[in-house]
Order: sequence, then structure tokens, then C-alpha cells
Amino acid sequence: MAEQTQAKKYSKPLPHLDEENRPWWEALQRHELYIQKCRKCGDVRYHPRALCTNCMSADTQWIKCSGRGKVYTFTTTYQNQAAGFRESLPYVMAYVELDEGLKMLTNVIDCQPDQVKIGMPVEVVYEDVTPEVTLAKFRPAR
Repeated sequence: MAEQTQAKKYSKPLPHLDEENRPWWEALQRHELYIQKCRKCGDVRYHPRALCTNCMSADTQWIKCSGRGKVYTFTTTYQNQAAGFRESLPYVMAYVELDEGLKMLTNVIDCQPDQVKIGMPVEVVYEDVTPEVTLAKFRPAR
């Protein structure tokens, strides 16, 4: 019953967990940020996939990230009437370039939208939205 109550409080869409992405979501639940790395060609990737997007190998390992990066690009949303989103206005969607070299689509939080700048150093923060789902978001580095 408590899980249903908590899930109802979060009104944005939730991800579908499957065998391909489960290690990603389990790491986030532990408040750890992991990405996939191909053992064959060394390519790193985000979003989790069964096959390397560079060489199509299935030989993948999970590597822990520092959780640090910089804003690569961003946009601020001032209008969105969808349930869950309108309550968060304005919000910043950004591609953060992780120190490990890949870009991740996320939100920048804990600062005013006009303070977000390209190249701004950021660090990961974790938002536990349901008992099963934790989201990785970023804030200005401290």
C-alpha cells in the first residue's frame, strides 16, 4: 500500500525496466552512476544496450563513473501543461558531458535556470521517485 501511495505522488512517466537496462537502474537505486563499456572496442555508451553501438559486440562491462561533468548544451522549458511537468516549471533539460567522455540527457537542478551555462561544472544527484526508480540529475558542482 505504501508503494502505491509513493508511486502516485510521482506523476511523470516512469521508465520500463528490462534485462537490458536493469543494472543501470539498480546502480542508481544504490546512488551510483554506471555506464557500459565494450570489452572488444572500448567504446563507452549511455543508454544501456545489449550490443555495442560501435562494433555490435555483446561483450559489455559496467564501469562506475565519477558523477562529475560539465553542461554540454541545455534548454529551459517555461511552458508544459502535461501533468507532473507543469508543477516543475521552469526546468532545465541538458546534455551533460561526463568526465568519462560521453553525453547524458538529464535535468540540471538546485539552481536558477538563468545560472546554467555551457561548460558549467556539475555533479550527479539522485532522486528516489519510487521504491523501484531513482533518477540521476545534476547540480552545479560544489
